[in-house]
Amino acid sequence: MTPLRFHLARTLRDEGTLASLSAPQDEVLALLDGKRVALVGNARALSDARHGPAIDGADLVIRINRAPMPALESHGTRTDWLALATRLPDADRARLSPRRILWMSPKRKRLDWRSASGPGFYLHPLPDYRALAARLGAPPTTGAMMIDLCLRSRLSRLDLFGFDFFASRSLSGRRTAEQVPHDFGSEARWVRALMDTDPRLHLN
Repeated sequence: MTPLRFHLARTLRDEGTLASLSAPQDEVLALLDGKRVALVGNARALSDARHGPAIDGADLVIRINRAPMPALESHGTRTDWLALATRLPDADRARLSPRRILWMSPKRKRLDWRSASGPGFYLHPLPDYRALAARLGAPPTTGAMMIDLCLRSRLSRLDLFGFDFFASRSLSGRRTAEQVPHDFGSEARWVRALMDTDPRLHLN
């Protein structure tokens, strides 16, 4: 696909054309088979922990959006996959150097050509987003979408780091919980319910 065709499809909200750029979901999930996955959120409280070695020790490290990494002791160093719902500045792209980008946001107009044309690009289907939004009663965070996606796979373990459901706010911005369109209480209850039924899920 040419950049011109991509930009036209994005403008016209041509989901079929945009989806043709995506790796199939089942192929993405198959890459998680048997793996220990670290999903790293952006809670400020993670900066006070020393989870870096545990994060880097996972088979696969997935980070979210601009993924600030203040110190290797707290955040580790690796970024294998990057789950995005916002534009990624060039400096952050170079710093993180992800092997695969997963576009999770339903807002396709934010998707850029460089991400969409990269190796292994994945576009999260709109029906999946809508189903999770209905379950939570609010637009899901990128982290919630990734938890939902990862647990569909046959991974062996999913460790969450930097998830406190906005209790300490986010390292990537100054907004309060009231200024973002998510229901963090609902997401916290959902994650705890998942942990009660799926022993692969761990909240660190």
